[in-house]
Amino acid sequence: MRKEITFDRFIRIAGIVLLVIAILLTVNYLGSVLLPFFVAWLMAYLLHPFVKFVQNKLHVPTRALSIIVTLIAVTAIVSAIVWLIIPPMIEQFGKLTQLITQYLQHRTNTDDLSSFVSDWIAEHRLQIEKVLKSPDMTDAIKAAVPQLFSFLGQTANIIISIIGSMITLLYMFFILLDYEYLTDNWIRIFPVKARPFWQELMNDVENALNAYIRGQGLVALSMGVLFCIGFTIIDFPMAIGLGILIGILDLVPYLHTFALIPTAFLALLKAADTGQNFWVILASAVAIFIIVQVIIDMVITPKIMGKAMGLNPAVLLLSLSVWGALLGFIGLIVALPLTTLIIAYYQRYVTKENESLLPSPPVGDHEERSQADGAPASEAAKN
Repeated sequence: MRKEITFDRFIRIAGIVLLVIAILLTVNYLGSVLLPFFVAWLMAYLLHPFVKFVQNKLHVPTRALSIIVTLIAVTAIVSAIVWLIIPPMIEQFGKLTQLITQYLQHRTNTDDLSSFVSDWIAEHRLQIEKVLKSPDMTDAIKAAVPQLFSFLGQTANIIISIIGSMITLLYMFFILLDYEYLTDNWIRIFPVKARPFWQELMNDVENALNAYIRGQGLVALSMGVLFCIGFTIIDFPMAIGLGILIGILDLVPYLHTFALIPTAFLALLKAADTGQNFWVILASAVAIFIIVQVIIDMVITPKIMGKAMGLNPAVLLLSLSVWGALLGFIGLIVALPLTTLIIAYYQRYVTKENESLLPSPPVGDHEERSQADGAPASEAAKN
């Protein structure tokens, strides 16, 4: 039966909606202050299993020392990955610059490109001035330059606030130091009557998050290994580094498709260096993308993620877009837990799916409860 909407119920629902809106507006307003804390909590959530492994399995005496050992190990791993990606990429850019220079020298029949460019500008000075002074060009520059500088400034501020701020590392260190206490006692911020509701809800969120992060991490690792093997077989430039980059990008599903841009660049570089047909090289690289994607979608993802995984990649990308638009960069960080929270709430309290999956109590428990109430077991069975 539908519940009657009384005035008291309407006021409570309206109050909850207003409270959620107020929280979102507050988080958006205090974004620059809260960003280091949210990033630190995300890093602590990811590093906590490694800290426990170091402390319990490697028998490091204190939690603080375990955190330091974990950070040193993670820093070494990240440095190794950067070493596998960045230096070869710089070398490839240098080789591309050399090839472009040789190509231009061959086409212009000159060894001094700077003088050739100066002569060409002097020769076409009037045409260049006419184009630059045209109203369309002026309007385009006026519209594009402020947006470009604004984007660059916001990006720089975000990177500096995350990487260069020592307060993020301090937050993470102290969160990891008392991680169990914080995760076990956060429920005390709610009234006693509301604690069972939030405890059940957060248990669903934790289970879904753990399953998703572990599963997607294994899928990304498998994809990175397969791309490394595939690119090595076709003798593609930067096979290992490009494979690692694709694996990292796949931590967000299907984001690795952006790796087609550096793939096309490396195919162009190999064609210019070896004289092979560019389209053949690019087609072989795209074939590796297709083969690996088929293996991932048809074999690895169903085996690792399972049919019961609640977050579809399309839902995940939509949540990133929505929460990013609402809360900015903080929204991208909290998109996954908030989306999982909403789905868990909907399944538990709206569609009642979780209740229908709960096992019914065995007959023995019913008899034991009847005997505890003072009724004989035979009468309980009859009832």
